[in-house]
Amino acid sequence: MPDPPSGWSSTQRKVVLACYLGWTLDAFDFFLLVFVLKDIAAEFHTEIGDVTIAILLTLAMRPLGAFLFGRAADRYGRRPTLMVNVVLYSLLEFASGFAPSLSVLIVLRALYGIAMGGEWGVGASLAMETIPSRSRGFVSGLLQAGYPSGYLIASVVYATLFPLIGWRGMFMIGVLPALLVLYIRRAVPESPSWQRTASSEGGTLSVLRSHWKLGLYAVLLMTAFNFYSHGTQDLYPTFLQVQHHLSPTVVGTIAVIYNVGAILGGIFFGMLSQRIGRRRAIVLAAVISLPIVPLWAFSTTPIFLAIGAFLIQFMVQGAWGVIPVHLNELSPEGARGTFPGFVYQLGNLLASGNATMQAAIAVHYGNDYAFALMLVAVTVAIIIAAMTWFGVEAKDVTFGRGRLRAAAPPPEKCAA
Repeated sequence: MPDPPSGWSSTQRKVVLACYLGWTLDAFDFFLLVFVLKDIAAEFHTEIGDVTIAILLTLAMRPLGAFLFGRAADRYGRRPTLMVNVVLYSLLEFASGFAPSLSVLIVLRALYGIAMGGEWGVGASLAMETIPSRSRGFVSGLLQAGYPSGYLIASVVYATLFPLIGWRGMFMIGVLPALLVLYIRRAVPESPSWQRTASSEGGTLSVLRSHWKLGLYAVLLMTAFNFYSHGTQDLYPTFLQVQHHLSPTVVGTIAVIYNVGAILGGIFFGMLSQRIGRRRAIVLAAVISLPIVPLWAFSTTPIFLAIGAFLIQFMVQGAWGVIPVHLNELSPEGARGTFPGFVYQLGNLLASGNATMQAAIAVHYGNDYAFALMLVAVTVAIIIAAMTWFGVEAKDVTFGRGRLRAAAPPPEKCAA
């Protein structure tokens, strides 16, 4: 993890580390599946498109997890909720390795989606409410970098251990994140902001009714963002395997390279947003990604595929690196444990059919995964740039005191 800004206390460092690891290990457990779609399909004598239903249901169930764990975090505290959350997603990952049929695996992945859906919002609110406001951009990028960090770890596991342990063994390794709970219990305190404002605005549904314009905007934006990330990540290993016939070692190596790009991009644009604003940083990353798409999707050699993947993920996760702080700053007080994660995961729900849709497009065009990847990436990058440019911003708003009104624009709305 990069060195934190000067002036942080030991407690603040520990909180950020725990929240970063929580999202990293959650993403690690999620992305193990995308590397073994073909192998699961072969064992259960079905098509890859059928196995992608497991991804669809994982994403579709995440809003339920965001709601349940978010309400628990607003009522009982961020820290105990995060601990329960980590244990649940780890155990469900482990159980996936014992699935006797595709149907059972799909059910387990749906339950895993509930646990996965709760982690992001709870961890992000705990971190953002603990650190100084001047550090929010850096921490936002770092927290979101946990997502590609988890993907990177999954890539290394696939490249090195898959030939030895198979797809079931990879899921069983996914129980290890449960050990993080020991660190959280020993080293991580409760959010000071939660202690001042716990549950002061009621449940998520009442918040969405009071701030429905903001909520609708955030859900639509997160839908586009989830198409952006999952549309460039989930089927990329399958694209490399099926269309380019690359070995597990080469696929894993390319995945490591583009996840390094994703980590660097998230931190870079998160820090940049502290200087130029949240919206400007997001728009810049989305626009720059457009001319990179041909190199990423249509290259013919592993070297150029790796370069294109590195650059595209630098921009995709660069835009994502601003999202944790952006949503937390827009969030109404008293519901910060719920609102950011809930709107994020509702966007996930609306984008949950991406993998199945892309696989169907590829099959329709003769297993042309490159075309399916390109179509989604270009479309949503343009949508994200437009929605963000004409959207709202609340950079550096004070947590624990101010309230964002639905009928009035938040601070810096006119900043461009």
